Amino acid sequence: MRELNDTLTDAVLEPILARDPAGPRITHYDDATGARIELSALTLANWAAKTANMIRDEFGLSPGSRVAVLLPAHWQTAAVLLGCWWAGAEVVLHADQDAELALVTAARLDETGDIPEVAALSLDPMGPPVRDLPIGVTDYATSVRVHGDQFRPGGIGCALDGMSVAEALEAARKSAGRQGFTAEDRVLSSTPWETPAELIDGFLAPMVVGASLVQVTNPDPAVREKRISSERVTAQRS
Repeated sequence: MRELNDTLTDAVLEPILARDPAGPRITHYDDATGARIELSALTLANWAAKTANMIRDEFGLSPGSRVAVLLPAHWQTAAVLLGCWWAGAEVVLHADQDAELALVTAARLDETGDIPEVAALSLDPMGPPVRDLPIGVTDYATSVRVHGDQFRPGGIGCALDGMSVAEALEAARKSAGRQGFTAEDRVLSSTPWETPAELIDGFLAPMVVGASLVQVTNPDPAVREKRISSERVTAQRS
């Protein structure tokens, strides 16, 4: 029987799923398009499971593999990250040529170089495929939806850019403590997830204590105060 916290995803999701599976966990705004998407912990877990199954079954990656995640702060990126960690993969946030898979936006396909497997995300809220992909590049939206929404981890490697699961968890908990996040908070953030430090402070820190995250892409300062009120924000990252 696997132990709780065998993977970073278990450590983040299992306490939330036990306490509040249906409440809002990530609310994502893109102020450039007006899009708003809200996911519960259960929905986020289903997306993460589909991603983990795709990584294992479609791309044949085993625990300990390296996956380059070249994506902005976004609800689909959260699902990708949690899926990678459930599959036991080590996430790197740059085009590491030792990676076996890259998950990217279409705009960053040129960065993938010789990485053998590449999947592209449109990040469109309606889930359409990326158009006109080069031969050999997988469309994430098309592929991920056929995979199962339950996943049983089978092993772990490093978690994030050489950090073990325990090290990443400790860093996230310390960050949450510094920022004063608790499980009762609704955290507003526009922090990008482009470096391990940003990802820990902006994503893992609120998640690991069970807070709810309101993540804003392309933030419009004119609507910030209204959003704080409408989303009942209790803590702010930036």
